[in-house]
Amino acid sequence: MYNLKDPDQKTDNFTLMLPDSNLGAATAVFWFFRSLLTMPLNDERPASTSTTVSEDQSSDTECSDRCDSVTSSSDFECSRQSFNSGDSSNHSSPSSSPPKVTTLDGVMASARDLVNLSLAHEIIMNDSFHVEQPNLPQNSLEKKVKDIVHKAFWDCLESELNNDPPEYKHAIRLLQEIREVLLSFLNPGANRLRTQILEVLDLDLIRQQAENNAVDIQGLATYIISVMAKFCAPVRDDEVKKLKENLDNTVVMFKEIFRVLDLMKLDMVNFTIQILRPELQKQSVEYERAKFQSVVERTPNALDHTTAWIKASLEMLLAVPTASQSSGSAKGTPALPSPTQVFDTAYIQLLNWDHWKNVLPETLMTDEVRLRELQQRLQLLQTVASILLIVYSTIGGPISGLPGLADRLKKMASVLLEGMHSPEFDLPEALENVSVQICSELNKTLVGSSYPAILPEVQATLKGQICSILQENNPIHNLVEDRVRQYFKNFLTKPNSHLTPPPVPGGLAMIQPEIGVLGANFVSLVNFNKQVYSPFYMGILKDLLFSGMPQNSPQKTAVAPVDSQ
Repeated sequence: MYNLKDPDQKTDNFTLMLPDSNLGAATAVFWFFRSLLTMPLNDERPASTSTTVSEDQSSDTECSDRCDSVTSSSDFECSRQSFNSGDSSNHSSPSSSPPKVTTLDGVMASARDLVNLSLAHEIIMNDSFHVEQPNLPQNSLEKKVKDIVHKAFWDCLESELNNDPPEYKHAIRLLQEIREVLLSFLNPGANRLRTQILEVLDLDLIRQQAENNAVDIQGLATYIISVMAKFCAPVRDDEVKKLKENLDNTVVMFKEIFRVLDLMKLDMVNFTIQILRPELQKQSVEYERAKFQSVVERTPNALDHTTAWIKASLEMLLAVPTASQSSGSAKGTPALPSPTQVFDTAYIQLLNWDHWKNVLPETLMTDEVRLRELQQRLQLLQTVASILLIVYSTIGGPISGLPGLADRLKKMASVLLEGMHSPEFDLPEALENVSVQICSELNKTLVGSSYPAILPEVQATLKGQICSILQENNPIHNLVEDRVRQYFKNFLTKPNSHLTPPPVPGGLAMIQPEIGVLGANFVSLVNFNKQVYSPFYMGILKDLLFSGMPQNSPQKTAVAPVDSQ
């Protein structure tokens, strides 16, 4: 087990049992870690360490060598080879040809792989990821059904124990579940404590005692609580101690024991996530690629949306000749865009992705929430930048040098437009409020700086321009949007842009800190996605270029490899 009171102790097995528990997320995390820890990568044993319970430190346990499977540029080297090699055995050239027949077992296996893939990706990308106790809405049908079922079970237990003589059918079932949970907290080397638990909670012996009305429920409960005290995190010490207060009421005692055990399971899962995150990050690329490959192999048309996404990017580049293509045409050998150009163009399209009309590429499903949040935050910043451009171009000199005004206007607009993507958000009314507040702030600042207030007709013009800012083909908003796209494109193409961001285009200086953070987050997401899925992307692009190439394009053209930042 993981000794929560000694974080330095680790294990190579995490076998958390969640029988009849409502902690579905914890169960999924458990199976994910089981698959991760047992999955060999690059012909090596999985990363692992081991420990024992304090009283069993001398037990015979095996230690596994740590596997340092760190992502390197070899992924991109393999991608380069995939364009000129037909060898399907290359591990970095995944097969995208789905089987002709899909079975129910295959669908269920793919679902499990997708759950594991999503969990792994979330743990890697989200440092604050953790599992929480489910909190059902008070009046929801699910909570009502759950409460009814639980009440019926506990009422039945109480009725059995109040019989003369008492019956222990349900009590023995609970003891069996408690025993399995306690055993699941042990590591493989804790032989002495495992033997002790099995001896004290010997179900056959307890059944024999029940037949003779000789079961010592309080004694068993006291032992269970003592074992829980050894395993619990320090934060649960007080709750475990309070369990002894309910020894006289068997039903309440069992309820509280299971409640605290559920909390201990969550502690165990979240502690394991924290400890294994560094190891998972080392294996993340190979792990996610392998899981996605298994889904592709079982699922027909598993890359249809990804193919359409890359194809749209390729067609966009072919429709607009670049300087290199023009010079190539003069020599009679037109050049195709490089994979880097195709993929970067495709990624940039995600900034304006319409999630209502188009499905995200399958390779980006695990980042859908992050992409939506980034897109919404970016659109808010674009709107704020457009408003500031209108204000400073309309008012001009009197406010250009006033300290702190731009920050106040930016904060004011951002607060009033927060949540603008919500369906119930009244955007026209919010823009009207923004225009009124900005005019009020401008007049207050100008008068305080010995300038005259803004003329009524100028205020009317300013309010009208702000209220129409999100109308289709608004020139100011389109200008800001184009410059933001160019800024993010520069972020993708500039080496080490996460360390030294590219210069901000004109008109975006007032939102430079915010847009710089979004650009770094976007590049981080894109680079990791490239590392995991570049073999799939290269295979799709190869098929598009050499199988479904437009009539006017050359049939064989050298294609530059994907560049790694």
